[in-house]
Amino acid sequence: MAADDLSVILPRVLIVSRRTVRKNKFVDFVGEYHLDLIVGYGAVPVIVPRVTGIHMLLESFEPFHGVLLCEGEDIDPSLYEDDSSGLAPEEMEEIRRLHAGDTAIDKEKDSIELRLAKICLERNMPYLGICRGSQVLNVACGGTLYQDIGKELSSKVPEEHRVAHIDYDNYDGHRHKVRVVEGTPLHRWFKDSLEGEGDGRMEILVNSYHHQGVKRLAQRFVPMAFAYDGLIEGFYDPNVYNPEEGKFIMGLQFHPERMRRPGSDEFHYPGCPFAYKEFVKAVIAYQKKADSLARVAKPLKLDQEMEKKRKMILRSFSLARNMYGRGNRMSPLRESELKPGAEFLESNTVLSSQQENRLIQMGATVRNAFSCFEKLKLIAEKQNLARKVMERMSVEQLNDLMSFYHMMGQISSEVLERKLHGIVNEFAI
Repeated sequence: MAADDLSVILPRVLIVSRRTVRKNKFVDFVGEYHLDLIVGYGAVPVIVPRVTGIHMLLESFEPFHGVLLCEGEDIDPSLYEDDSSGLAPEEMEEIRRLHAGDTAIDKEKDSIELRLAKICLERNMPYLGICRGSQVLNVACGGTLYQDIGKELSSKVPEEHRVAHIDYDNYDGHRHKVRVVEGTPLHRWFKDSLEGEGDGRMEILVNSYHHQGVKRLAQRFVPMAFAYDGLIEGFYDPNVYNPEEGKFIMGLQFHPERMRRPGSDEFHYPGCPFAYKEFVKAVIAYQKKADSLARVAKPLKLDQEMEKKRKMILRSFSLARNMYGRGNRMSPLRESELKPGAEFLESNTVLSSQQENRLIQMGATVRNAFSCFEKLKLIAEKQNLARKVMERMSVEQLNDLMSFYHMMGQISSEVLERKLHGIVNEFAI
């Protein structure tokens, strides 16, 4: 297979870049570990640059079959909190000083990523959120965040349960324990490592690079892991989890792609890459489903004359539908507009029964509509002729005529009643 064919065949995963400053200029980047794992498991990463206005152009990246959102700055708190977190101004200032690299809110990145998260939720498209990406997913579904774990959570738990969620002096080496929830995907991925622990407890050590986290988990999600201070470290939607069927919506607060042994690319646990492996498996399945739904005959490209005829036929069908469905009367001037549709159906008699039924459900076929129009026209002519005859009749003649039709109406009613009564009796016998 030619290398230039791969981008056409392989599914596409969108990843939003993060902005930084290098040599006095903005530079967009994505961690290489993410890209390596996506490619390694059989998908193509497509980087969405953090550029002003790009959230209005996301349709230009179609088709895509999954979204991976990862690191970034703090999410604008106005997107998830109606009231303040209760932090004093001096506390907020201290937070900004301690976490200067994260607290500069990037509203453009927020707009891009929240829109992508909502697209995934609307389409049930695979979504994997790592660190900030898990927070974006929770906010997109109505959840909230701690604006600062140290100020809002750690200070409220016993000292023995407090957890350091970031260590700038030991950035990549810092780890803390999390309790894994049994029966969740995370438990299945790390099962061998959990069982291998000496005391058999459901714990693993994870890295940690964040000062914010999930405060109120959105209702649709189920936790997969907790830190000792109670912070949710992973969650997923069990109703949208079946990678083989293209279903995968999940958030992890830690970075499994960076959980490697010192000085090596070897993962600390065999289960570390499984989030990416299962995510890409879902992306591939999603692409197959999308492609099967899209395999329809491409429309023929018509020249100007054929396109004009097509529009006339469609117009004819529309008039017929209105005429039957709404009981609209049509002026003689529009009679000619019904003819193209009638002629089309007369010359195309190979319509399937399903097509004929669909036309009837719309209000009748154009062929019948045109025929009905002719009948209505004939009735109108007879009515006009009758009026002209009656206008020349005297009052006595009109009175006798009305009495005659009244008598005939009564006789018709009596005869009809007897006939209907006889039919009922026959069914009763």
